[in-house]
Amino acid sequence: MSLLAQVGEMARRSITQTLRQPALLVPPILFPLCLLAVNVGGLDAATKLPGFPTDNYLNFAIAIPFMQGALFASINAGSSLARDVETGFLKRLALTPMQRSALLLGNLAGVMTVAALASLVYLVVGLAAGLHLDAGVGGGLVLIVLAFLVALAFASLGAWVGLRAGSGEAVQGLFPVFFVFLFLSSQALPRPLIEQDWFRTIATWNPVSYMLEGIRSVVITGWDQVALERGFAVAIVLCAVGIVGASRALQTRLVRT
Repeated sequence: MSLLAQVGEMARRSITQTLRQPALLVPPILFPLCLLAVNVGGLDAATKLPGFPTDNYLNFAIAIPFMQGALFASINAGSSLARDVETGFLKRLALTPMQRSALLLGNLAGVMTVAALASLVYLVVGLAAGLHLDAGVGGGLVLIVLAFLVALAFASLGAWVGLRAGSGEAVQGLFPVFFVFLFLSSQALPRPLIEQDWFRTIATWNPVSYMLEGIRSVVITGWDQVALERGFAVAIVLCAVGIVGASRALQTRLVRT
């Protein structure tokens, strides 16, 4: 079989497994939307701060569900591959002509299918709730592409941990770590409005801040070239790190005998 055919077979398996488990499908969509409603209702007064970039907190907070969906993608990707390690599925694949790249790409397909569906749901719900895209329809497409790339970055990092540790428990331990990175970013306020110097410094060095700002830029400021370049650059770098790390970890797992 060609590489493309192998990727297709593994992708079909991954997507089927994902769709058969509502626990992998519902929380990544429902949980971020619930938190979005809580944040918009509780932090709307922040729009009255001098220098806040918008008068509707929904326009600012809409980036948060996309990042939380990416966190779920990392856990789902890592857990899926860790399960394959624990059940011995990877060892059986080592006896076949399956290419390593096909296995990794195929397993990520199911996770990215959920991530793409969740991103569309976030955007549709936001528009229904009064979200305004300053960059127009084209900005919405760029937002979806960047959100997909961010989800791929986190999914590849989760796959790296899943293959390296070979344990679902280790992958689950990633969620609070990634959530801390999200908390210590510019998710709640723009970085210039963060009064605590230590918090603002951490948020400035935190790569999550630039992915958040890239996503919300098309909503609030339109075509902000700097914000988009930083957001895409950080997501691409994380993708490269995660995929390279996962590929090397997979190489040690797929030892042909």
